Amino acid sequence: MKDMQIFPMPRHRAHLKKPTWIIVLVSMVAMFLICAYIYPPQNSAACYLLSSSGCNSFSNWLPPAPAREFTDNEIASRVVTQDILRTPPLQTKNSKIAFLFLTPGSLPFEKLWDMFFHGHEGRFSVYVHASKDKPFHASHYFVNRDIRSDKVAWGKISMVDAERRLLANALKDPDNQHFVLLSDSCIPLHDFDFIYNYLIYTNVSFVDCFEDPGPHGSGRYSEHMLPEVDKADFRKGAQWFTMKRQHAVVVMADSLYYTKFRLYCRPNMDGRNCYSDEHYLPTFFNMLDPSGIANWSVTHVDWSEGKWHPKSYRAEDVTYQLIKNITSIDESVHVTSDEKKRVQVRPCLWNGMQRPCYLFARKFLPETLDNLMLLFSNYTAM
Repeated sequence: MKDMQIFPMPRHRAHLKKPTWIIVLVSMVAMFLICAYIYPPQNSAACYLLSSSGCNSFSNWLPPAPAREFTDNEIASRVVTQDILRTPPLQTKNSKIAFLFLTPGSLPFEKLWDMFFHGHEGRFSVYVHASKDKPFHASHYFVNRDIRSDKVAWGKISMVDAERRLLANALKDPDNQHFVLLSDSCIPLHDFDFIYNYLIYTNVSFVDCFEDPGPHGSGRYSEHMLPEVDKADFRKGAQWFTMKRQHAVVVMADSLYYTKFRLYCRPNMDGRNCYSDEHYLPTFFNMLDPSGIANWSVTHVDWSEGKWHPKSYRAEDVTYQLIKNITSIDESVHVTSDEKKRVQVRPCLWNGMQRPCYLFARKFLPETLDNLMLLFSNYTAM
């Protein structure tokens, strides 16, 4: 018995039941989420299977798509832009508004502008870009205020070139702190003090900007603008801006995005008619400083006739009630050019407070001058 080897009894382990069903379930959920991320649902029914809040809620839950790596030129452009925007505005003892007139020749409303400027010398400056004929000036405020000009073709980059030329000349005066682009058919809607305070003390530039998915909006976009300008960033707006000095400097410093629009936003581009004066600045500021613009223009124009050009006001149209109606508007309205004709309405906020939207208006025909001068002291007192 002593010599007998006693071998240990084999140890029997209890059979472990693997939670197979849990592994399968987790795998299926993981595959479902991966497929939903790669192939997002395209209709509302599929969206509500995923979330009671619909597609937006589900897409917000997913991790963001990887950011595109900027090119060297984009990095340089953004560094310069952000540095300019972070630099405190130059403080001067005498802040002025620069009025930039873009006109083919003589300005038909110089006498009206003379009444507007009178008594406010030293608080404004005037610059005139006459693209066709040498202007004759009826007001001493406009004498010797013509800048070197060049031809301007409607809808082409030469329109943007003229705007930049006006800005460059006005920026030479360090006292100019706000810049207003006006046409030969523009009139003031308020007295000088009202407009001066509205612009000098605002915290934004009034650049018109909205997203239009229709043929007259993003339908004008060209993929030649990639990678710097994506279709999702493409915006539209009226060209008649007012802007702070910092934004004016940023526009003059830009060459990257300007070049993209000069080359690829023009009439008859890839079968599309793209007009750079309607798209360059809205897209540029939407990409680089979206919170720094108001997204509406302070220059009123009436598109209610539904034509290619806005309504032109004749002498019989000019009444006290017309001006009162325009100056009482305190919401900006944009309408998309797609089949849905979606109306986008937003309050006109001045430093967070709802205020009248418009300081200027166009298009007034020269024949309206006498009626406007008769009404001027009355309507600017509103």
